[in-house]
Amino acid sequence: MKVAVLGSGNGGCAAAFDFARAGHDVWLFDFPEFPGNIAAIARQQGIFAEGELQGFAPVRHAGHSIGPVVAGAELVLVVGPAYSTAPFAEACRPHLEPGQTVVVCPGSCAGAIVFKNALGLDLADDRFLIADTATLPYAVRVSEPGRIHVYLKLQAGVYLAAIPGARTGEVLARLQDVYPCLRPAKNVLQTSLQNGNPVIHPAVTLLNAALIERTGGEFCFYEEGVTPAVGRLMEAVDRERMAVGAALGLEVLSDPELGVIQGYMREATYDKGYREAPGFQGIRAQNRLDNRYFHEDVGFGLVFLSSLAHRAGVETPVADAMIRLVSVLMGRDYRRESARSLEMLGLGDAPLDEILNRL
Repeated sequence: MKVAVLGSGNGGCAAAFDFARAGHDVWLFDFPEFPGNIAAIARQQGIFAEGELQGFAPVRHAGHSIGPVVAGAELVLVVGPAYSTAPFAEACRPHLEPGQTVVVCPGSCAGAIVFKNALGLDLADDRFLIADTATLPYAVRVSEPGRIHVYLKLQAGVYLAAIPGARTGEVLARLQDVYPCLRPAKNVLQTSLQNGNPVIHPAVTLLNAALIERTGGEFCFYEEGVTPAVGRLMEAVDRERMAVGAALGLEVLSDPELGVIQGYMREATYDKGYREAPGFQGIRAQNRLDNRYFHEDVGFGLVFLSSLAHRAGVETPVADAMIRLVSVLMGRDYRRESARSLEMLGLGDAPLDEILNRL
C-alpha cells in the first residue's frame, strides 16, 4: 500500500518508520520551512529508530513537493499539531483523488472536521474518507535529523472515528496491521474529548513555568514536573472534560485510566501514576514556554473544550481559569483568538442534536 505521511516532526517520522517497517511504500512530505528531517531522510533514504522501535526502515521519497507524495496513495496520514491540519489540507486540495483515505493523527480537537472544511467539503460529502484519532500512537522524540527515539508504541486504547461515523470500520481495517491499538469511537467529538493532552500538558507547564524559564527545560517533564498539587490541577480539568462528554452522551475515560490501558502508566492516579509511568520516563521538558504545550493544548484544546461545554450547558471554571492564566503568561488572548471552537468549525448555530447526527 502506498502511504503518504504529511509531517516530518516526531510523530510523522515515527509513523513513516512504522509503516515502512511493516512493508508499505512510504512517501514523506513537509513544508519547506521544515527542512531538517526531510533532508536527512532523503539523504539516507529512510529513518533510524531506537528505543521500543529499533532499526532502519526505508522511505521511498522525502521532499517538499506534495503532489507526487499524495498521488495514488491509498492512505494519507496527516501527522502534526492542531495548527498544521488546515495548511496540510489546503496543500492537499489540488491533489487528492476520490476514494482516498485521510487520517488526521492526532485529530487534537475536531481535526477531521477542520480537514474537510479546508477542502471545501460538506460534512456529508464522502468523496474522500476522512477520519481522526484521539492521540498519537507513540511517545517519541526526534533525537537528531532522520533518527527517532520511541519511548512507547501504544498497544491499546487509541480511539478513531471517521466522518460519517458509519464508515469508521473501513478506516480501522486499513490501519490495523500497523495500529492494532485502535478502537472505534462513536464520532469525532469523542476522539476530540478523549485527547488527554489539554489535561496534562498545560497543567504541568503552568505549575513549572519558573523552572522551565530558569533551566531551559533541563528536567524530566513527568518524573520531576508532576507533584501532588500538579496532579490535583490535572484531575480538576479532567473531571470537567468527562462532564462535557457525559452531557453529549459520549463515554470519556479519565486520562490516567486510559493511560494504563495504553501502556503509558502502571496505576491510574494523577500524581504518582504520571511520575512513575514507564511510558513517560526520560522525556525532557520543553526548553521554553513558547511551545505547543500552551499554543496547541490551551489555544486549541482547552478553548475547544470550553466552547463545547458552553453549548452543552456544562460549567468549566478550572479550564476557563487556565485559559486566562496562560493567556496572561504568554501575552495573548487565546479565547479571543478562538483557534478552535464550534463557531470556527461552522457549527456555531446548529443545535447539538443536529451536530451529533451529522457526525
